[in-house]
Amino acid sequence: MASQSQAQAQAQMHAQNLMKLDNKTSKRSNMLLEQNVSRPRRDRVGLGAFAFMFAEIIRYSQNRVLGIQDLEAKLSEIGQRVGVRMFELAMWREKTVHRETRVLQTLVFINTVVWRALFDKQADSLERSTESDDEYMITDNEPAILKYISVPKEMSSFSPGAFISGVVEAIARCCQCPARVTSHVVPADGLPLRTVILLKFDKEVMDREKRLETGK
Repeated sequence: MASQSQAQAQAQMHAQNLMKLDNKTSKRSNMLLEQNVSRPRRDRVGLGAFAFMFAEIIRYSQNRVLGIQDLEAKLSEIGQRVGVRMFELAMWREKTVHRETRVLQTLVFINTVVWRALFDKQADSLERSTESDDEYMITDNEPAILKYISVPKEMSSFSPGAFISGVVEAIARCCQCPARVTSHVVPADGLPLRTVILLKFDKEVMDREKRLETGK
């Protein structure tokens, strides 16, 4: 009889603990929903937690593809989903009534506003290719999302930055400047993770730029 009473007491205590946990979770969810999206959040996700999530995204994607190119395409696809939402949020926070539709302004928008929103800093450089007028490069010397990612030797050609290139590609498309965007790890002295995001804009975009420059 005593053991039965003890079991009931433990079950009741367990139920009370679950109710407390549920109340805490509910309050936390309400706090998140009540935050003003027009202002950047002060409580940021820890880099370790984000890196763990990104590693899981890579592993999840890797189990559903056949090769490195497919894996990068999958990461780019996920990045594009993030990019569309990031563009909408950035536009809301910037309180602007128009979107950038010129190539240079779009690149500056990505290089500054978007990079600060995603990585809490501006990209390290924005350059135009000396070989082709339709190619531009955004460089991040130390991409935060790659800090804890280790690429095995047999996958040395794999660039985890494909996720970032997907984000950039989606935002360029939202700005009416569609481009083919790829990610390339280009190590430099003391910067083993230095990543270059290469944008090659569509011919229609460059033709439009020429018309706007000449006023035709």
